[in-house]
Amino acid sequence: MKKPQIRFLDEMKDVLYDKGWAKTAPNLELYYMYRGIKKKGDLRYDITVIPARMLGKEFVRTKGNRNSEGYQELYTVLEGEAIFLMQKAQGEIVEDVIATKAKPGDWVIVPPDYAVITINSSKKVLKTGNWVSEKTKNIYENIEKMKGTCYFFTQSGWTKNKNYAKVPKLRFGKPLKSMPKNLDFLKGGHGGI
Repeated sequence: MKKPQIRFLDEMKDVLYDKGWAKTAPNLELYYMYRGIKKKGDLRYDITVIPARMLGKEFVRTKGNRNSEGYQELYTVLEGEAIFLMQKAQGEIVEDVIATKAKPGDWVIVPPDYAVITINSSKKVLKTGNWVSEKTKNIYENIEKMKGTCYFFTQSGWTKNKNYAKVPKLRFGKPLKSMPKNLDFLKGGHGGI
C-alpha cells in the first residue's frame, strides 16, 4: 500500500470540542489517509484508517471538509463503525445537518455542498473507503473559521458548537446497503454531470 498522509493533532486543535485537553496533549497521530488506491477515470478511491481514541471528551474524528463546486462523495465502512456527520452551512448559519451511522458494507453519499466529518465512536479501529472526483478540491475554511462542525460527538452525546448563530435539529440518515451501480453522479459538480 502507498505511504499514508498522516493527520496530526496539532492540525486539528482549533476544530476540536475539548480545547483545554488539546492545549496540553502531545502532537498525536490521529488518522491515516491512503489516497488513490484505485482509479476509475476521473474518480479516485481512498482509504482512511482512524484508530479508536478519545480527544479529551470528544470521540476521534476527521478534520472535516467540503468538496469544491458541489462534487459529491461516496463513503463505505470497511472495518469498525462510523458516524458520518454532514452539514450544509453558509458561514455561521447551518441550513441542514445529518448524522448517519454505518457498519461494514454500508454506503453513505455526501450530498452537494455538504461538509463531512467521519467519527470513530467505537473502541475498534475504523477503516473507511471513499470514491471522489479528482477534479474537486477539499475546502476546510468554514469548519476552521467556525472551530468545528455544528455538532460535536462527545462522551455525553451530541453537543452543539456555540460558534454558529443558527443550528437546526440534528437529522439521522440511513446508509445504503449496497454500492450504487453507477458512479456517474460523482463525476460532475452540483449533483450530476
